[in-house]
Amino acid sequence: MKKLTILCLIILILTAISNVSVSAQTARNEVLIRNATVMTAARGTLTETDILIQNGKIARIGKDLKAAANAQIIDATGKFVTPGIIDAHSHTMLDAINEISSSVTSMTNVRDVLNPTDVSIYRALAGGVTTANLLHGSANPIGGQNTVVRYKFGRPVEEFVFPGAPMGIKFALGENPKRIGANPQPGQTPRYPITRMGTMEVIRDAFLRARDYKQSWDEYRAKVAKKDKTAVPPRRNLELEPMVEILEGKRLVHAHGYRSDEHLNLLLIADEFGFKVATLQHALEAYKIAPEIAKRGTGASVFADSWSYKLEAYDSIPYNAAMLWKAGVLVSINSDSDERARRLNLDAAKTMKYGGVPEEEALKMITFNAAKQLGIEKQTGSIEEKKDADIVIWSAHPFSVYAHPEMTMIEGVTYFDRAKDIQKRGDLAREREMLEKMDINKAPGTGGTAPRIPSEKRIEERDEADRTDGGNRR
Repeated sequence: MKKLTILCLIILILTAISNVSVSAQTARNEVLIRNATVMTAARGTLTETDILIQNGKIARIGKDLKAAANAQIIDATGKFVTPGIIDAHSHTMLDAINEISSSVTSMTNVRDVLNPTDVSIYRALAGGVTTANLLHGSANPIGGQNTVVRYKFGRPVEEFVFPGAPMGIKFALGENPKRIGANPQPGQTPRYPITRMGTMEVIRDAFLRARDYKQSWDEYRAKVAKKDKTAVPPRRNLELEPMVEILEGKRLVHAHGYRSDEHLNLLLIADEFGFKVATLQHALEAYKIAPEIAKRGTGASVFADSWSYKLEAYDSIPYNAAMLWKAGVLVSINSDSDERARRLNLDAAKTMKYGGVPEEEALKMITFNAAKQLGIEKQTGSIEEKKDADIVIWSAHPFSVYAHPEMTMIEGVTYFDRAKDIQKRGDLAREREMLEKMDINKAPGTGGTAPRIPSEKRIEERDEADRTDGGNRR
């Protein structure tokens, strides 16, 4: 009876602790940003405005909002708030992104190689980027499958993947897939294709094969529906299944390319097989075919002013984004670079200088438009009630060269805080100095410490600890 009483007491204590923990978590999940200039990327710019965040969502936007007594309060007087920046073309978190062994590698998926410890994630957060479209490389006419992520630095990799984001895939045209710089070894046959027309043939052939593969499965399912016992399922083809998803409108095509003639050819192939290209990536000459892009509802994800770094890029102009926008094309500006990703706010500002794009439309090119291109605009990309609280607080107007993000939030959780970052720099410097002094790889005469030599006693202690812990020590 006494043991039962003690057990009940322990349960009550644990329950109380659990309730305190839940209350604390609830408090952390309520944030009030006060008195900011809010650039919504949806309904204009609001001055002296509050944003109330509850459980990761934007609950209310207005003036003089109230929050719970234990909520986090952020005074944003004199500061600007924008949606989190969305990078529609990135290779952050990825290594060895080109599976160059085959012209069609649609069976590969960058989801399998995400690296959540990549320091570029933190640097992107410091530049206001919250979401990115991670793409396979451009060595193949048809590359691997993409992954849309949120930069939840410090969290498990499973939490990075954006829930509900439509599936996508990388296509590529031009110099990269035809391997202009490839140098096969003597006696080695170059991988097909090695010309631009070969690239188009590879894409067309893949869709022909995918169409036949789809038909075989359609026929099989029809027999099953009729309870035909002779029905035999076709052999699965992991290369063609993503292609079928494109034909069925279930997978988005993001097509790398520079020259307008090649992008137009891809649009014509899409017409031929009855699917839509989601985005033309880079698209430095897209202004030449803007009406053709607009009438098909295809988007363009471009560079602001990066050109002439190779022959294909010579006809780019800084007015490209503005001309596409004026033609009715959904335009975003991407980085394709860990470095440029930190300055996408300035790339958006350039569209105002080169082409007179209005301020909010320029902001959309790195927020809401990118979200639409990736099919996630109902969750993020603008500051609106009921949307996820992916938010950046800036020290000044985000299109100013003097502005920097002071805080970057994803679903109401702060993943970059400039004040804390500055505070930690001294601690990191001291830790580095300490570790350098302890460097056992240096000779003792140069300040290094002598290496530890395992003794018989130490080995016995380790083995005993392993046995005691069931061999589970790590």
